[in-house]
Formats: sequence, C-alpha cells, structure tokens
Amino acid sequence: MKKYVLLHYGFEKPTPEIMSAWGKWFESIKDSIIDMGGHFSSGREVSKGGTRDLPLGLDSITGFTIVSADNLDDAEKIAQGNPYISSIRVYEVTSK
Repeated sequence: MKKYVLLHYGFEKPTPEIMSAWGKWFESIKDSIIDMGGHFSSGREVSKGGTRDLPLGLDSITGFTIVSADNLDDAEKIAQGNPYISSIRVYEVTSK
C-alpha cells in the first residue's frame, strides 16, 4: 500500500449538515485512514515577493487527510466520496 495526502480546498461556515456529511465520510473510509490530519485556519504565504495573509475562502487549503491505497486511482475513489466544499487534490507521498 502507498500513502496519499488528500488536500481539502474551500471554506464555508460549517452547518450541522456539513459536519454530519464529513463525519459519515470519515466513517466510510476509516480503514484507509493513516492520519485524519487536521483543519487549517488563516495562515500566511511566504515568498521571495514578501508575505501575505491567507484568509479562509473557497480557494483556501482547509485541511488534509492521509490515506493508504494501492494506487492513485484508488486514492481518487476515496476522495470522490468526500463532501468537499470546492475540491480535493490527491498526491502520492513518496520516500527518499
């Protein structure tokens, strides 16, 4: 099995329905979860051009989950069941 990080994009004020949908999704993939990750709040982007605040919005990374799957297609299937706000990006985690 390989590791994949699912980056959750998009923020809306959580409603009971949204929270319930996320809880059901986590329950449905519990056997694949390596790390439930966490939720992000506001942050900052640091670059050669300087620093800028990153408020929460529809294009924000709002959290991550690390899952195990045989391949990228299987990791994508796990992500497809998520009640995402904007999108989820799926990346394989590789070792040195």
